[in-house]
This record gives sequence, C-alpha cells and structure tokens, in this order.
Amino acid sequence: MASHDGRVSIAVTTHRRIRPLLRQAARLAERATTPLLPADYLDLVDPLRRGADLRGRIVEVQPETTDAATILIRPGADWAGHVPGQYVRIGIDVDGVRHWRAYSLTHGPRADGNISITVKAVPNGKVSTHLVRRGTPGTLVHLEQAAGEFVLPRAGTKLLFVTAGSGITPVIGMLRNLFPVADSGVVRLRRSADHDITVVHVAPSEPDSIFIANLRALDDAGLIRLVTRYTDVHGTFAVDALSALVPDLHERSTLACGPAGLLDALAAHHDAHGLPLMTEHFRVATVTPGEGGTVTFGRSGTTVEANGATPILTAAEDAGVLMPSGCRMGICYGCVLPLREGAVRDLRTGEITTASRQQSGSGGVAIQTCINAAAGACDIDH
Repeated sequence: MASHDGRVSIAVTTHRRIRPLLRQAARLAERATTPLLPADYLDLVDPLRRGADLRGRIVEVQPETTDAATILIRPGADWAGHVPGQYVRIGIDVDGVRHWRAYSLTHGPRADGNISITVKAVPNGKVSTHLVRRGTPGTLVHLEQAAGEFVLPRAGTKLLFVTAGSGITPVIGMLRNLFPVADSGVVRLRRSADHDITVVHVAPSEPDSIFIANLRALDDAGLIRLVTRYTDVHGTFAVDALSALVPDLHERSTLACGPAGLLDALAAHHDAHGLPLMTEHFRVATVTPGEGGTVTFGRSGTTVEANGATPILTAAEDAGVLMPSGCRMGICYGCVLPLREGAVRDLRTGEITTASRQQSGSGGVAIQTCINAAAGACDIDH
C-alpha cells in the first residue's frame, strides 16, 4: 500500500511539473508562428476538426433544373444536427468578400453524416449564382448551427403542404425524412405509416419544378397525394381554388412556404375559415416605399444614397460597404445594426422606426438592415 501511495505522489508531482512546461511550449509556439496561431495551421490541415470554427466541405454539386442545384456538404465535427424543415446559414467567400445566406436543409439526418441544401440562382444573386454555377467539390464553406421552427407538428398526422417555387426546399426535407428513397424505391417506415399528406406544388412550369421527380415517386407509391399547378398551363394560382383541389381541407393542418404574396393570401383565407396554418417566408414582400435618403455609416464615415424601395443592406453592398447579413428575409437577425439617428421603413409592414441623438447615447435602436429601407437621412453605427 505504501508503495502504491508513493507512485501516486510521484505521478502527481510529475504532472504538476509538466503542466507549466506545456503552457510555456504553447506560448513559444504562438510566438514562433506570429501573426498566425497554431490553430491557424491546424485549420489548414484539418478545418473540420472538433473545436474549430464550424465549417463544411462541399462534396458534390448536383443540378436540379437549369438554374438550381443541390449542394452536398460534409459538416465539421461540431455540427449538432438538425430537424427536417430547418435552415442553415452558410458563409462563402465570393471575390474576396464573405457573404452569408440562409438555405433550407433538403434532407433529414443522413447515414453518411452529410447535409444538403438546394439553391436556385437568382438574377444578380452573388451567393446563389456562385454556388450553382461555380461551386465545386472540395470548397470550404462556413456554417452556423441549424435553426428555424418550420418543422412537422408533434400532433396531427393529416397535413397539407402548399409550396411555390423554391418554397419546396424545407418541405422536401420533411418528406425525405418520412419517406426515404433508395435505389430499390421508396422505403416505407413504420413511424411514417399514419401520415396522410397532400402536397399542392406551384411552379412557373414543369421544367422549373424543383424535386418534381421525388414528389411524383412518392405520389406513385401512394405515400402522398400530389397536386401540381403550373403557371404556364393553369394560370396564376388562386388560393380560393384550394377547397376544390383538396376536398378535405378543413380536416388538415396546412404548412406553406413560398413567396410572401401567396403566404399572405393563404393567411387571409385560413383565418377567414378558422383553419390552422404555419408558414415559412423566403422572400420579403414590400409595401409602398418611402422617399429614401442618405445612409451614413458612422465608424467608416461612408455615405450611400438609398431609395425607399431598396433594403439598406442591399444599397450598402451595392456601394461596396461590407455588411453583416444572413437570411435576407428578416428571420435570422444576422444583419442587425444600431440606428443612431434618422428613420427607416419596414418593407414588409410599412412601419417607421426612428432614432434620435438622445437614443444614440444608449446604443441606438437595433434595426434589421435586410428588411428596412431609408425613410430619410440615417446614421448607422457600423
């Protein structure tokens, strides 16, 4: 026993002597690698390691339509997972500038640990166009943890999904999780057997309909009922037609994602009929704009001209000002900055937010630059 206690004492003493030496070695390593830290070199060797800034590596870029592609990403070791229907903020460097955007995850949890997003290239879209046209396997992207509340409800299995355009992206993640598709066909899971799902999908045309093959496979297998409406064939979709397209509409809980105009019409329709509705916006609807004005960024002294119809975020980026951003639709709050003085108009509601010098003394008024336009001269702390 005495011999064992002696060994413990020696081990503890040795550990106490080694620990300062390790700290000193770490400090010497930091000095030797200045201005870089040892972690910076580890990032070059293993950027997806545990404890590093959360990143992902593009594994594959799979075209979906002429202007949309699914991006398969291997996330870093600290990725916490997601619930189907959630979105992820992705940061990517384009022409030397890091931009952040939010995209819905288009798969449930995968056996290979990868995640996927489906991106539609929009006109003048720096990030979407870069990912669709220039994204290549091996490219590193920055990630944030998954977020969002647009997920399957815990109660109730009789559902209606109403999607338009790329609004199908969070819904396909839910459907793929409920009904996985393997090489042998659709896999029928016991946990999904009680779900009764109708999908009304709206698109400009059949060739522009993202995931139409997946939706048809589920319809052919009898796992969902698919109703498609193409603008070039059926004309503009009218919400009043839902009762005819979905005879048991009053028995279903509706989840909808698409342009704001469609979601606003659905909200009015369902509210009038006392029907439950959950929505996910992916594009901002604007109201009659204000007059616009100059926006001055106090720290840099840069001033830009901004009209009343353009988000401050967009006006600033067009003028070459590097701005924090995220989803660009008022959800993630990644673009919030303090308004020191002036007035801005919320492009969704028309609501005016003002700030004065007195308020600036306490930090100003926080505004989302992606959904607010200048309503006069503004001074923003950035």
